[in-house]
Amino acid sequence: MELFPKKNCTMKFLKKSIFIWIPVTIVALLAFGARSIKYTGTAQVPPSTRPNVLVILADDLGYGDLQCYNSDSQVKTPNLDRLSAEGLRFTDAHSGSAVCSPTRYGLVTGRYAFRSPLKRGVLGGYSPSLIEADRFTIADLLKQAGYQTSVIGKWHLGLDWPKIPGAQPEPPHEPHQWPKGDNLNIEADLTQGPKELGFEYSYIIPSSLDIPPYLYLENGQPSSREIVEIAGSDQPRGVYWRTGKGSKDFKLKETLDQLGTKAQEFLVERRKNPKPFLLYLPLTSPHTPWLPAEQFRGRSGAGTYGDFVAHTDAVVGRVLKTLDSLRLKDNTLVVFTSDNGADWKPGDKEKYPLHKANGILRGEKSDIWEGGHRVPFIVRWPNTIKQPRQSDQLLCLNDLMATLASLTQQKLPADAGQDSFDFSPILLHEKYPTPIRNSLIHHSIEGMFSIRQGKWKYVAGQGSGGWSKDESATKDLPEQLYDLEADPGETRNVIQANPAIAQQLKALLEKQKKQGYTRKGASA
Repeated sequence: MELFPKKNCTMKFLKKSIFIWIPVTIVALLAFGARSIKYTGTAQVPPSTRPNVLVILADDLGYGDLQCYNSDSQVKTPNLDRLSAEGLRFTDAHSGSAVCSPTRYGLVTGRYAFRSPLKRGVLGGYSPSLIEADRFTIADLLKQAGYQTSVIGKWHLGLDWPKIPGAQPEPPHEPHQWPKGDNLNIEADLTQGPKELGFEYSYIIPSSLDIPPYLYLENGQPSSREIVEIAGSDQPRGVYWRTGKGSKDFKLKETLDQLGTKAQEFLVERRKNPKPFLLYLPLTSPHTPWLPAEQFRGRSGAGTYGDFVAHTDAVVGRVLKTLDSLRLKDNTLVVFTSDNGADWKPGDKEKYPLHKANGILRGEKSDIWEGGHRVPFIVRWPNTIKQPRQSDQLLCLNDLMATLASLTQQKLPADAGQDSFDFSPILLHEKYPTPIRNSLIHHSIEGMFSIRQGKWKYVAGQGSGGWSKDESATKDLPEQLYDLEADPGETRNVIQANPAIAQQLKALLEKQKKQGYTRKGASA
């Protein structure tokens, strides 16, 4: 489904783009032994022929922010537009949730996050690990196939720190209720983090950049053990972060560039390693606080937010330029996407009416409507994707696991990647059943469900399920049904005219929720 049918913006960016380069210093990466996991299958393809994998996850980037998706965007994004012009652009891709933590859970595990203990909201900075210790991950999958696995960036999946002896324990709470962390020793090494989930190297911050604690953790160890109180900020819209603990040397304004530089260092260092690599790079931007570097201020037509999107594009450009300069481009599968829609509120729309961060989509981050979870999804793989293409196939970030399993000739066990579908035939330009994904469940910040099948989308409740208000004439109807082919902006609730379709989708939603899986051959 093409949301901007009159705008052909893929080909126009084949011309030279501008990149920003920061010198790289080489760091030694630590190697760890493999953890014991349930799946013992092996890949049949020699490591030398498998693609490197670079997954870049933006934070709160909207469907309409990039000019390759919306040529009327008020932000120049030359590096991501070039990536699109060299690869495959999906127009109907969705995050697993309309907010951060659950989407990341789905990407890493191939499983809907509503099947985890997190039923609504997101995790806090001191929340324990959401991913179960024995849960199979994409890092496990590729590690078994001979890959060097790494994560650099925003984690936001919970971490386990040692308890302070004698400290008052946290009262019982639900996962979406944030613990204060007063009983945790954050100066100590983690007891469970990315390493225990298959990532051999990690350089992360625990949560979003507006949520304490503010510190870097490298391979489970804090980069600085001198912890201080970092003052919060309640400056104008978007420039906000909470007061809390953090490393004395942690600088919020430098975090995005620091993560980009660490990714460059990883790529330079891995030249010495004959293994293919997985680099999962979840960025901190353009999530609040909007902190664009000085050279990006005032460069967009969408205020500080747009400037931060431009900064994000430049950091991605740096990483890609390093990849290309190391002659790794041709056999590296690069995926760029976002964890949910843009946090673009009515006041932002009034102030910057020309910029449509979520395109023509209804709603924003947090919502069950399309603006909450339909996201950019770009794949570049020059050895395989020879010409720029576009796909309107329904896709979810959860699908990365099954796709990477196929590309490395592995078979997922029944109890792994239960909601992940293989879209590798699209990448390989092979014939495939249409659709690859017959349905997709959406989930909002408040725990509202919807299900998509073909052109139809059923919403199991009233309103947005998130932050947006429902001002429509049909807001009092108990449920919603939209024909996205005729009405991609979800302006007309047609449930009264199509009750049978709504009932069929409602039954399918309940079935898939209860059975614990959606992928054929999987089990709960």
